[in-house]
Amino acid sequence: MSSATVAPHPDAPLSGRPPLAAFPAVGTAVPPDSYTQHEVLERFGITDARIRGLFLNGGIERRNLSLPPPSGQGPCESQGELLAKHTRVGLATGRAAVRECLSRAGREPDDIRYLCCVSSTGFLTPGLSALLLRDLGLRTDIGRLDVVGMGCNAGLNGLNATTAWASANPGQLAIMVCIETCSAAYAFDATMRTAVVNSLFGDGAASIAVVAGGQRSCGPAVLRFASLMIPSAIEAMRYDWSDEAGRFSFYLDPHVPYVVGAHAEQAVDALLAPTGLRRADIAHWIIHSGGRKVIDSVRINLGLSRHDVRHTRSVLRDHGNLSSGSFLFSLRRLSDEGLVSPGDHGVLMTMGPGSTIELALVRW
Repeated sequence: MSSATVAPHPDAPLSGRPPLAAFPAVGTAVPPDSYTQHEVLERFGITDARIRGLFLNGGIERRNLSLPPPSGQGPCESQGELLAKHTRVGLATGRAAVRECLSRAGREPDDIRYLCCVSSTGFLTPGLSALLLRDLGLRTDIGRLDVVGMGCNAGLNGLNATTAWASANPGQLAIMVCIETCSAAYAFDATMRTAVVNSLFGDGAASIAVVAGGQRSCGPAVLRFASLMIPSAIEAMRYDWSDEAGRFSFYLDPHVPYVVGAHAEQAVDALLAPTGLRRADIAHWIIHSGGRKVIDSVRINLGLSRHDVRHTRSVLRDHGNLSSGSFLFSLRRLSDEGLVSPGDHGVLMTMGPGSTIELALVRW
């Protein structure tokens, strides 16, 4: 099943349509401690050859993680300690990402009128949006939204809602921040199930500014969103309670890369069909850094080059899978590269539990 949210074409007449929402800036932040894959293996005394192969052959060189002291038996934190880490580290990286985003946009915290926080690594009430409002000293009358538990695709789900708010409130600044402390969702039992997850995810936060009705030069404008859910693969990606581990635990089916890749073409074609654009017309591809096999499967099925996914790969290499904020790290790298031209089209693509593919079409 699929759905799409359509924004007007930027060259359409101005009368009778809401202003386009654009993204003037992206800010990112990671915890201070960075580990190579070898260092993580040695820190927790992992000697199983199969698990070591997962760590060392996944296209990841380093990850920023918030790990407990080494014990030789893997992380031994309780669920309560993990939740406290989610809050503590998440607020630190979230604050830093929002502040950097505001600085790059030339704005102040008092300018924020809407705040959307996305996370899947812990559950809090009040949520991260309320805690960030307090910590950043934001206005107390801003709109807020917490998108919790949707997984790696959720950045585009949150961006869809944030863009809708911005379009309904022209000239007002909305901020979305994805805050993922994946080491707060660590489970360690020496099984391949947990090893796949533990070899892949990293900690970090990414924030994006959204404003409608501004100058086109302020960043790419979003033209439309689209979604594709694959109900037959609803069990393929899960974060649920494990009685054996006594905590929540991720599960990734080994067939996830092939499920996502097999449906990528259908999802992208549905996004582009109403616009008359073809895949060959897309100059920039910002794809979730879900893992080496996921990236390769999507690239091959869409007929993309290695150059097309250079930022997706480099984010995976330097930080691992950052869950919902991964695509924003890639968008930041594309922006810093300075090779985008006015009129270029781009596709943002995230994948996660459902199994779900989320997309957005943008134009610079």
